[in-house]
Amino acid sequence: MGAPDICPNCGADVPPNAKACPECGACEQTGWSVAARTSGLNLPGQDFDYDEFIEQEFAQKKKRHHGTTCFWCIIGTLLAAIILIMIFWWK
Repeated sequence: MGAPDICPNCGADVPPNAKACPECGACEQTGWSVAARTSGLNLPGQDFDYDEFIEQEFAQKKKRHHGTTCFWCIIGTLLAAIILIMIFWWK
């Protein structure tokens, strides 16, 4: 098998008929094999606990206090009421 056009290990351009990648030194024996291509991907191993990962990743986040939301709702309602009173007062 000849050299690939792009090194699957580092992504560098590989010249035609090259014996190894000029950037990382990968070759058919070290870096162009399937095992070498996936070794740097940080994939989970055999001891990976999928359920624990899902629990950590999608656990319910702490809810924000509704105090600030209610505060701004009250302020908005008061401002709207003031504006309506001013509109009807000056008619």
